[in-house]
Amino acid sequence: MAQTIDLSGELQKRFGFNTFKGNQEAIIRNVLDGKDTFVLMPTGGGKSLCYQLPSLLMEGTAIVISPLISLMKNQVDAMRSFSEENGVAHFLNSSLNKAAIEMVKEDILRNHTKLLYVAPESLTKKENIDFLKQVKISFYAIDEAHCISEWGHDFRPEYRKIRSIINEIGVAPVIALTATATPKVQHDIQKTLCMNDATIFKSSFNRPNLYYEVRSKTKDVDKEVIKFIKSQSGKSGIIYCLSRKKVEDLTEALQLNGIPALPYHAGIDSVVRTENQDKFLMEEVDVIVATIAFGMGIDKPDVRYVIHYDIPKSLEGYYQETGRAGRDGSEGQCITFYSYKDIQKLEKFMQGKPIAEQEIGKQLLVETAAYAESSICRRKLLLHYFGEEYTEENCGNCDNCLNPKKEMEAQNLLCAVLETIIAVKEKFKTEVIVDILNGKETAEIKSYELNELEMFGTISDDDAQLLQAVIRQAMIKDYIAKEIENYGVLKITKAGKAYLDNPKSFKITKDNEFNEEENEIPQRIGGSCAVDPVLFSMLKDLRKKMSKHLELPPFVIFQDPSLEAMATTYPISIEELQNIPGVGQGKAKRYGDDFIKLIKTHVEENDIERPEDLRVRTVANKSKLKISIIQAIDRKVALDDLAESRGLEIEELLDEIDAIVYSGTKINIDYFLEEIIDSDRLEEAFDYFKNTAKTDNIQDALVALGEDDYTESEMRLIRIKFLSEMGN
Repeated sequence: MAQTIDLSGELQKRFGFNTFKGNQEAIIRNVLDGKDTFVLMPTGGGKSLCYQLPSLLMEGTAIVISPLISLMKNQVDAMRSFSEENGVAHFLNSSLNKAAIEMVKEDILRNHTKLLYVAPESLTKKENIDFLKQVKISFYAIDEAHCISEWGHDFRPEYRKIRSIINEIGVAPVIALTATATPKVQHDIQKTLCMNDATIFKSSFNRPNLYYEVRSKTKDVDKEVIKFIKSQSGKSGIIYCLSRKKVEDLTEALQLNGIPALPYHAGIDSVVRTENQDKFLMEEVDVIVATIAFGMGIDKPDVRYVIHYDIPKSLEGYYQETGRAGRDGSEGQCITFYSYKDIQKLEKFMQGKPIAEQEIGKQLLVETAAYAESSICRRKLLLHYFGEEYTEENCGNCDNCLNPKKEMEAQNLLCAVLETIIAVKEKFKTEVIVDILNGKETAEIKSYELNELEMFGTISDDDAQLLQAVIRQAMIKDYIAKEIENYGVLKITKAGKAYLDNPKSFKITKDNEFNEEENEIPQRIGGSCAVDPVLFSMLKDLRKKMSKHLELPPFVIFQDPSLEAMATTYPISIEELQNIPGVGQGKAKRYGDDFIKLIKTHVEENDIERPEDLRVRTVANKSKLKISIIQAIDRKVALDDLAESRGLEIEELLDEIDAIVYSGTKINIDYFLEEIIDSDRLEEAFDYFKNTAKTDNIQDALVALGEDDYTESEMRLIRIKFLSEMGN
């Protein structure tokens, strides 16, 4: 069946996209062929399409099992926006009353519904099982499949029952999808769902657009967070905290500082919680502050930063939560504040839980602390954790790669570690190996008589942290591995044994030391900007107005990349609009008229020449560097940070900005001038250029106003302000 369908044509017709991402097409064909399918794909990689498109093409209704009620509504809204028929998608969960449930069931029985979203708790109810037995099921999609595993970051016992319920309702192909699965979790999922023969599609977990940084958590962390958010004015962000109280306190602090923020945690009334999430989705507030424990399920593509006020409980949780930034492929900053005290707090929370659960939780925390403290590429560490090799030495988009530490030779330490793992017959975890080498007589070491080993106490206690770094970096080099079944136990690989036979240079970097000293979050720049910024702004305003009227999040109508394409190609008919990426027939017909009208008026009023083939318009005489400088100034990036990020001296940057304003482009650097020059001096120099100066010569201005009162850079900046405001 799958081979005879023109999937690219169906994709364009139904969703407005010209090409599939990554493995999407192969996954969809596998589902259409009726085969069990296992999908590992990072957040933002396009998992939803892997079951949405086949559901529209197959006979019957696809059952999507999702753990998050909040996410179901977003998914259903999104599917309906691509179709002219509202009944195409429904959800069935505890938020619906009896009348609404009956309406959903009627649509399903009339074969109107292609996608039914169900919470696992709802799926276990007898009345729902009995109803679904009457329905032709095309396939089952299990979203957030990591919830099946106790080693997953969001274990849900109800997920363990899914296979038996599927067998009761009626067997059909299964597609399991997750954005975070270590080899251990993947093994658990396949075993529990009885899908060991499933075709596995594993996409790269690398998100190149995300910037990762871990910062020392100081007593002034609130001030740092507020300062950072104010530097990101107008951008959407999520902050994760460990406790509900911290969520409330931090939200209040943000609001007091003029930042539109709302709280989100399990202790808030469900109606208020939904309202808060909707306000975030509708861009009525910029920031949501949430507990790590309570998953948000935010399906919002333009979240520009995710801040972890407290360290997460696992790297899976960290990856999932940071993955909510930059889902549209544009800028995404992931800033985490780390203190070992947070790890200790999380360990305390585990007390009272079953021993097995405590052991799993402790191992996950060990991995998280190791990630935070490590000085090697964060991208490399994350990808290795998920079973993927990252071969680049420097990713260029994490704090450790942007500020690399000096390497040191660790050949002897690695040999000592490998020999110790062999001596204990590969039966112990990292902590025990380090304790043996450091000569610590712990209860565990005494009980197994490990203090009798030849290597006991051969390495100074001062090097405990260094040994941890050696083990972590040896795992990335594939000299050491962790056992899948008994997770955390260290094994020597084939390459590790070969290394012991023939040792060679092994360079490592020491771990970061978190001394809770004062620091600031550096400015990052990225993202894209429409060629016609005026039209782009007007299109965003129209989208916001329409979103309020329709009570839909703006991105459900059109995402930013679609608006950017409209602001570069100027479509003035429904036919042209449906060729815009991310639009398609359904959206063009449903929302297009007002957008077409606005673009047509803009084109006519500004005498814009519109090439018939809709070529992308370019900015004349502006280099890529100049465009990026203009974009950064629009985002109010401090000019000294901007110069550093572009590898320029400040004078070289000012040369570029001079060229920009002299060519007739208006920019606004008031935000930076206010920080470095007092208003009286600024006014005096501005007035000089306005009323006194015969030329724009900087030296003349310094002589006239006093060379001791201004630096050359200050005077150049004031001249830039004058030229931009008065001449452009």
